[in-house]
Amino acid sequence: MKLTWLGHSGFRMEIADQVLLVDPWLSGNPMFPETSRADAIRGATAILVSHGHGDHSADALAISRELDIPVVGIYDLMSFWETSEDAKVIGFNKGGTIRLGEVAVTMVNASHSSSIGGENGPVYAGTESGFMIAGGGHVIYFTGDTDVMADMKIFNDLHAPDIGILCAGGHFTMDMKRAAYAAKTFFDFKTVIPCHYRTFPILEQSAAVLADALPGVDVVEPQVMDPITL
Repeated sequence: MKLTWLGHSGFRMEIADQVLLVDPWLSGNPMFPETSRADAIRGATAILVSHGHGDHSADALAISRELDIPVVGIYDLMSFWETSEDAKVIGFNKGGTIRLGEVAVTMVNASHSSSIGGENGPVYAGTESGFMIAGGGHVIYFTGDTDVMADMKIFNDLHAPDIGILCAGGHFTMDMKRAAYAAKTFFDFKTVIPCHYRTFPILEQSAAVLADALPGVDVVEPQVMDPITL
């Protein structure tokens, strides 16, 4: 398995027979080098979108059309894009599981908000979500944007993820302290990868607090376009 950070919350996940792009915000992402776009999306088989905010969804439709692959996410937003954009989509909802080749993706709850831009301001885009992504002998919990939730205990009981990709930048999501609390209270991660940080000055710039709070866990501070092999 290879996990490659695309900056902010975007990841390229090479798992079993799939190459998944998760929240791939590339255009206008100050962390992502535009010259790496072709490498980032090469061979992708599906795009997972956790919620409608532009720093997670803005590139999904363009990549989907370019590669002729589906966008996968909450039913409301997928249905809207299917109707208004003639998009290739797979819509499902929280608690549901879909198969993408040899990979199983379960949608789970998140605590945030979700909208896309409209002529008169934000437009409802279904509810926010996270994903449990199982394949290649691992289970990844991709939080999407969220705060700590008691739901996380249920997630661990049902899925037992060994890898946590945790939003941890603060201001809009959990910060490093809260992400560490979630990890040690509800999960038994072997590997933790922080995201949704370093992108802007308002967000946390280091994962030292997270790493210090999780002794015995491999806390990996990712580097853009530098694959992490697990």
